[in-house]
Amino acid sequence: MHDDSDAQPRLRDASSPISGSDLFIKVSANKRRVHEQEPVLLTYKVYTLVDLAALQGKMPDLTGFHTQEISLPQQKSYHIERVNGRPYRCVTWSQYVMYPQMTGKLEIPSITFTGTVIQQNRNVDPFEAFLNGGSGYIEVKRAIKAPGMTIRVDPLPTRPANFSGGVGKFNISAQLNKKEVKANEPITIRVVVSGAGNLKLIKQPIVNFPKDIDKYDAKVTDKTKLTQNGVEGNMIYDFIAVPRNQGDYVIPAIEFVYYDIDANAYKTIKTQEFKLNVAKGDGNLNSAVDYSDLKDKDIHPIKEGESASQNINDIFYGSIAYWALLSVLFVVFISVLIVFRKRAFDNANVTQLKIKKANRVATKRLRYASTLMLKNDHDKFYDEVLKTLWGYVGDKLNMPVEELAKDNIADKLSKRNVDEDTVAMFIKAVDECEYNRYAPGDTKGNMNQTFEAAMTAIIRIENVLNGVKKNNLFGALRFFILLLFAAVVAVPVSAITKKNADDEYKKGNYQQAIKDYEELLKKGPSAELYYNLGNAYYRTDNITKAVLSYERALLLSPGDEDIRFNLQMARSKTIDKITPRSEMFFVTWYKSLVNFTGVDGWARCAIFSMAAALLLVLCYLFCKRMLFRKIGFYGAALFIVLFVLSNIFAYEQKRILTQRKGAIVVSSSAALKKTPVANSEDAVILHEGSKVEIIDDTMDDWKQVELEDGREGWMSASHLERI
Repeated sequence: MHDDSDAQPRLRDASSPISGSDLFIKVSANKRRVHEQEPVLLTYKVYTLVDLAALQGKMPDLTGFHTQEISLPQQKSYHIERVNGRPYRCVTWSQYVMYPQMTGKLEIPSITFTGTVIQQNRNVDPFEAFLNGGSGYIEVKRAIKAPGMTIRVDPLPTRPANFSGGVGKFNISAQLNKKEVKANEPITIRVVVSGAGNLKLIKQPIVNFPKDIDKYDAKVTDKTKLTQNGVEGNMIYDFIAVPRNQGDYVIPAIEFVYYDIDANAYKTIKTQEFKLNVAKGDGNLNSAVDYSDLKDKDIHPIKEGESASQNINDIFYGSIAYWALLSVLFVVFISVLIVFRKRAFDNANVTQLKIKKANRVATKRLRYASTLMLKNDHDKFYDEVLKTLWGYVGDKLNMPVEELAKDNIADKLSKRNVDEDTVAMFIKAVDECEYNRYAPGDTKGNMNQTFEAAMTAIIRIENVLNGVKKNNLFGALRFFILLLFAAVVAVPVSAITKKNADDEYKKGNYQQAIKDYEELLKKGPSAELYYNLGNAYYRTDNITKAVLSYERALLLSPGDEDIRFNLQMARSKTIDKITPRSEMFFVTWYKSLVNFTGVDGWARCAIFSMAAALLLVLCYLFCKRMLFRKIGFYGAALFIVLFVLSNIFAYEQKRILTQRKGAIVVSSSAALKKTPVANSEDAVILHEGSKVEIIDDTMDDWKQVELEDGREGWMSASHLERI
């Protein structure tokens, strides 16, 4: 095992020379021999044994190359690499993707960088440097020459007449927005070229419309990104055309010819042909309108405030609590029938309940007071402690508000065998609160004393009234630990909160908001958090992630109109426009009812419906007036129907939530295959952001999916992310 401890940068004396083996740059290319237009990845790596503070240098204009720089992090992260047995600190300084535009031997010239190295100046007295604002270090400039290299570029074979200029690996797809229109109504054909290669340099695909269809210039949308493999993603071409006469037309398949660098050969790929039925128009000669460019609407804003975590494995519907609650309703109903003269169970003893809860209420209030003390909120602290003291004795001693006076309290506590010291401590705590509420300039120490006095007095009174010996410290210790823990938890030191994430979003720091929302979601799924995360992704133009987040939010809260609106906004910006297959109107109504609320929303509706039905049955059985009896009978029947429907809808929602068959395409393009084999024939090409439903989940690497228009096929699991 090598010892790399000497790889750390060393501060050398100012007189020490910096040799070429101490600091140098290596230049590498992933390919030294390529075809014309084939991407080359050029990498500059810095190796150092000295303390390199800065490096400056610029790539010159390269003759014969179309060059793009890959964006690397501004904060450089070094790692250790060994060169000739010596460990160096190494970092990738810059990377470029180059597309050769000429053939032959193309030169990449050497570049001279200027490095700034920190060295130690031992001639400076450290005390003098400190007192006079000087420094014991100096900056030394060092010229570092990055070597050049030669790239051999071979010409492409004889180009076909319809060559697109594309070099790489591509696929093509097309969609027609309408198959039936009236004359003079515009249509749009969307052609998408996807893959990796020189996407930005390809020629626009040609759509050969029939002669009776007027065509207009295409709207081009660039959905590509620069990676180490070159330019990847999608180029989208929206062709607008207007059929002028009625009839049946065939728009032929669109061809795309490119050079496949893996196969070293030209390949021709095609879309499907389209059949267009044009009916007789209304006589108006409308100009072409691009309906995708209607007045822009914006997404609905984020949801602020607290978010509710929803554990999919802890659903109320169908749980023991759900059936137990229904059972209780029936038991109560039967009991009321048997002993109706009592009308209900005996009312709970309110006085005893207040006495039992007095300690719990006081504990809760003191927790809040402790947070106010930590915030140094003087007025609110004393108000809260005073309310705690009065409220505790009022509940514990069952004293009405008008009798809450210090003399009365002292008298009643004494009668309950509370010792004089404890009574005096309690009264003193009350006096301190009343005085310090109006005392200017109160210190944190006074609040601590008041807090401890109030807490100790309550603990002692609780012990006496509950028959606990004074020397039993267990209860007091537990009470104090609980308060201390609550106070510590209440102070958000550095934990991420939803408010922090919301604030980052509102400030426009969307990337930080994304990190915060995703961190919060690790604690449990939440419709509000997924919705806000979708908004943040939408603002960063990551439409695929936005769609995925909105879909997950909708899964948890299907009745939320904000989620539905923003999801539609995001889906309108995806590449594929798939028209859902038509369905009967009552199926649409049924789905709308099912999605009106979530599974537990329907479960609560079922509980309410059963309670209302049983109550109306009692009304029917025991009311003497005929009107009330009719209301009871028909109302009970109505609520029983609602109970049955609520259970059906809740079951449907639970099935959707737990089975989670929906998935989103996350790759820039993905082929839907006819069989689960890589070399199988493509049924259709889908693009990022499209939604599919998994209908066969038995294989790990392949999933059989169904599109919204009913088409089916197999897709690699690596292209999908389950909702």
